[in-house]
Amino acid sequence: MNDSPQILLAHHLKALKLPTFYREYEKIAKQCAAEGVDHSRYLLRLSELELIERERRMVERRIKQARFPPSRAWTPLISWPCPH
Repeated sequence: MNDSPQILLAHHLKALKLPTFYREYEKIAKQCAAEGVDHSRYLLRLSELELIERERRMVERRIKQARFPPSRAWTPLISWPCPH
């Protein structure tokens, strides 16, 4: 097999649906190497980034599915007490 490790890694991460791993693995690897971080902590950092990104996308998706009215539409529904 003559495929480079980067090509295979990209394919595997795409198949596993780990886009943040793919996007960030080189940058995090360089940071960890510079800091002397071991493999376990390198993987921990990558998995934390993946988890944070998935949670962010989940919140965005749920807000979109909720179909909230635009923020200006709420203004007339709120009656603020008028100071006398």
